Amino acid sequence: MMLAGSRPADQEPDSSARPPLVRELLLVVGLFVIYKFGRQAANGHVDEAFHNAGRVWDLERAVHLPGEGAVQGLLLHNETLIHLANAYYATVHFPATLLFLGWLYWRRPSHYVWSRRILAVLTGAALALHLIFPLAPPRLLAETGLVDTGQVYGPTVYGAAPATDSMANQFAAMPSLHFGWAVMVGVGLVVATRSRWRWLWLLHPAITLFVIVGTANHYWLDSIVVAALLSVALAALRLQRTEPVRAHTPWPAAATGAHATGSYATPAQASRRSSSHVPSGAGR
Repeated sequence: MMLAGSRPADQEPDSSARPPLVRELLLVVGLFVIYKFGRQAANGHVDEAFHNAGRVWDLERAVHLPGEGAVQGLLLHNETLIHLANAYYATVHFPATLLFLGWLYWRRPSHYVWSRRILAVLTGAALALHLIFPLAPPRLLAETGLVDTGQVYGPTVYGAAPATDSMANQFAAMPSLHFGWAVMVGVGLVVATRSRWRWLWLLHPAITLFVIVGTANHYWLDSIVVAALLSVALAALRLQRTEPVRAHTPWPAAATGAHATGSYATPAQASRRSSSHVPSGAGR
């Protein structure tokens, strides 16, 4: 990942790097609409989605990835924790990303442009995978033995009948944009800020990973794939380094001459030199 090139936090944002607000609003709304319609276009492949889910589940067991059930077991010990996890999944994803972009736009314009490009590329790649590889989440795959915590405990953003859900595509688990966007928010804020506490922003993707697996909305592999896609995007679209403009301060002629001859005298040295050149008959 390219984490270098962020400007110090105490500098004023470069307004010349800030794109026009109306254009950016239209662009972000357009990307959101494409995202929603793209996921809907990938809907309807029920049999293929369940077949792929079985393959993903078997692959995870073959490579000895930890079971998603171990994470869910931690949630099921406390109903309040389950509600919090479901609410985090349902309500934090979009608002956190929009707040992230809004703050960058206002305070770190160059970082905003970079982050918006990364998110757009990542989302486009994810939508392509949703079309190519429809995937039922683990909560819908009976052989996983996992609980659909959203339906059982609430709240949930999905309908009870996945095949006829007109509000969301429940068969677009691969890759997890919940996790991909959260990682980009965390990384983007670490890069754009200079506080010693900035690494705490990485708690957002960590909590998101715990939530999406614990609520059985995603497999581990969904997060691994989106992390790989994000790494490629970060490597391809690097943050441009911006150097602050240094003001030119001309040297006085006398100082320039002193530096040119390589000599510099302190006031005490200058006094001694002047006294040593006084003519022997002076003052008599």
